[in-house]
Amino acid sequence: MVELFDRSTVGLGSCERLGVRDLGGSGVGGSRQTGGMTTLSDVLATGTASARLRAVMAAGTTPDPADLDVLVEQCAVEPDFQVREMLTWALIRLPAERVVPRVLPELERQEAQARSQALHTLSKIGDGSVYPQVAERLGDIDPGVVRTAWRAAVVLVPDDGRADLARRLAVQLGQGDCETHLALSRALVGIGADVVEPVLEDAAGRGEAVRTHAADTARLLHDASAGASLALERARREVALGRTRSAKG
Repeated sequence: MVELFDRSTVGLGSCERLGVRDLGGSGVGGSRQTGGMTTLSDVLATGTASARLRAVMAAGTTPDPADLDVLVEQCAVEPDFQVREMLTWALIRLPAERVVPRVLPELERQEAQARSQALHTLSKIGDGSVYPQVAERLGDIDPGVVRTAWRAAVVLVPDDGRADLARRLAVQLGQGDCETHLALSRALVGIGADVVEPVLEDAAGRGEAVRTHAADTARLLHDASAGASLALERARREVALGRTRSAKG
């Protein structure tokens, strides 16, 4: 277990500059502390966002498998994006053979954030053996989890599964808001032109919304810098469509 701040070796002023106080007493979340020690669990439970960020960075800098449960549990509840990113970094610094079995059950958690963070972490570890479990989340009830699942699936899909994944993702063409459109286009592009181009051609016959989204994706496929302009064009189309609907009453 990482013992972050030992007052026998680190002065009080140093602890205060780091924004972490000495909590004393028993540990939180299964962590042990003695005397003047402040543990990772303590900081994650009571510290400011900056203190939590530094604590997780310390855990990743000196990785210890004893911190695994604490880090994974924090993924489900951490409100700060930067800290969540650091949590993933700290987890991938630990042995993958320990992390993957611990993170996989998080895909079934009730909290959408737990599922999303698990997908993100698994994609960073890059163990393709978990692709079937990741692919199950393509049908998640939470839109944010689904978008994360798209990205993770593209990273982890085996070569012989790319065509099937492209077809599954293409079903979602034309749906959702501007952010969802761009996320899906980028995921499809990540699968590879050799697989995606035929899928986009087939999808173009499914109506105007799908055809437009497929065309946008094809542009991105051949021009990686087109993402910003596509997002702007999509936003303008949404505004124009909203005005048209308002005018019609």
